[in-house]
Amino acid sequence: MGVSYRWIIVGIGALMTCVALGAMFSLAIFLEPMATTTHWSRAGISGAMTLNFLVMGVGGFAWGAATDRFGPRIVVLTGAGLLGLALVLASRAESLLVFQLNYGVLVGLAASAFFAPMIAITTAWFEKNRSLAVSLVSAGMGVAPMTISPFARWLISAHDWRTAMLTIGIVAWTLLVPAALLVRRPPAAAGSGDIDQDLPAQSNGTSLKQAFRSPQLLVLALTFFACCAAHSGPIFHMVSYAMVCGVAPMAAVSIYSIEGLAGLGGRIVFGLLADRLGVKPVLVAGLMVQAVAIAAYLLVSRLSEFYTLAVVFGGAYGGVMPLYAVLAREYFGPRIIGTVFGAVTMLSSIGMAVGPLAGGWVFDTFANYSWLFIGSAMVGLGAVAVALAFPALPRARLQPA
Repeated sequence: MGVSYRWIIVGIGALMTCVALGAMFSLAIFLEPMATTTHWSRAGISGAMTLNFLVMGVGGFAWGAATDRFGPRIVVLTGAGLLGLALVLASRAESLLVFQLNYGVLVGLAASAFFAPMIAITTAWFEKNRSLAVSLVSAGMGVAPMTISPFARWLISAHDWRTAMLTIGIVAWTLLVPAALLVRRPPAAAGSGDIDQDLPAQSNGTSLKQAFRSPQLLVLALTFFACCAAHSGPIFHMVSYAMVCGVAPMAAVSIYSIEGLAGLGGRIVFGLLADRLGVKPVLVAGLMVQAVAIAAYLLVSRLSEFYTLAVVFGGAYGGVMPLYAVLAREYFGPRIIGTVFGAVTMLSSIGMAVGPLAGGWVFDTFANYSWLFIGSAMVGLGAVAVALAFPALPRARLQPA
């Protein structure tokens, strides 16, 4: 297995996160045709996405722990099979409850089988360029809205929502199952020769008990949570906010697209900077830019101003997201990275679920979004403050909290 295989792992990880997260978030494309055809409420259909976030949090932790114990290949292979099955079953659902269980629970569980495990295995393959590699795997999430969502829209236009969802499920099987079979652990050490790459790693380094009692994990989890809680509300409500400010509906949607494109660039730029300057200073700087950009939305009203901030905001929140995995790897080593990163990802999912709900409550209460951006900026500054408290890196000196 040559050195270049590590970049194959990166490509596989990017493909998996693109297909899995793209399939899950494509529910927004299905919303209108599903409501029209089935007469299910939009709130009920959208409730499946809330279930996705909650299940993804728990699933990410469970799949991460399974990766440490059984190896990554069996985890992502199981996730690939489950994702296709969940989409096929959801496409055949005849009641809203059955759809919510299949799409909200099973799709969320399946989608969470890829991000934390593939991020964890990628960190194990790289010593140099680790931040860049993790950022490229994460970039699959940014590509998803530009690939899976348009594909879903085309399928719905050509057929109907049930056929479209069934087709996406089959495509998920076709792409993900062969890709999962290519996933390997890296050689345990230089010169290790031909070894079974799917055997769990040998016991060494920090124990789970030490990790979960350490201040390093507490700070990492709180920073990730606050970061996601800060940007999730503005992201989710950005189109509505722009329309409130007088931007035309289609132009408002384009702001969201620009944020996504900027996020792709941010992942690469921040990954390169983190490899060169260190992860912590780049993370802190990115969190500060994110908080300032959120607050700056209170001052804009014209489309050109929204576009400018979308580049800054999208680049910042997209760029910082992969860095948490790199910090987790540097603090806790390769043996328990899946469990540790799965745990902090679970908290980040809770943070992601908070923002949209809070934004909706703010608008219903005050008839504008001002307090959403004020509150989100304050939470973003809190993330900066917590990130500054990251303890020293040497994991040999991890101390209980």
